Amino acid sequence: MRTYDFTPLYRSAVGFDRLANLLETAARTSSDSGYPPYNIETTGENAYRIEIAVAGFTPDELNIEVKENLLTVTGRKTANDDGAQKTYLHRGLAERDFERRFQLADYVVVTDASLVNGLLTIALKRELPEALKPRRIEIGVGQPLIEGKVEKTSKAA
Repeated sequence: MRTYDFTPLYRSAVGFDRLANLLETAARTSSDSGYPPYNIETTGENAYRIEIAVAGFTPDELNIEVKENLLTVTGRKTANDDGAQKTYLHRGLAERDFERRFQLADYVVVTDASLVNGLLTIALKRELPEALKPRRIEIGVGQPLIEGKVEKTSKAA
């Protein structure tokens, strides 16, 4: 595995520290185990959906948190309280604890989350403030700033 040092970027680029942090985070999380698998799709111009396969988890065992543009989905399996010890011949469902992080762009908010058939679906939407939305400026037709008046000269008779 390669390790990249972003220290020169911090020294020479003022104001790009967030970009350097994103690159550092991406390099660090690239070695994740891949559990649980997920899909990210766009559902509109400013709408997105994340689907995470969380088979075997109940809604109270899952936690979704957004803090400073970082979406964190965690799953903590609770202990089985029925008292019966299970003996598996084959265990293919990985019911282990997990934590999955997604870096969100500015002004992206979570609008909805649902758990259906083992898929946790998180709906996201980019909501730009009015000050950042493009607006059309009307061009008015007014008087010219410099008027070219022709002065009449009097004729000497």
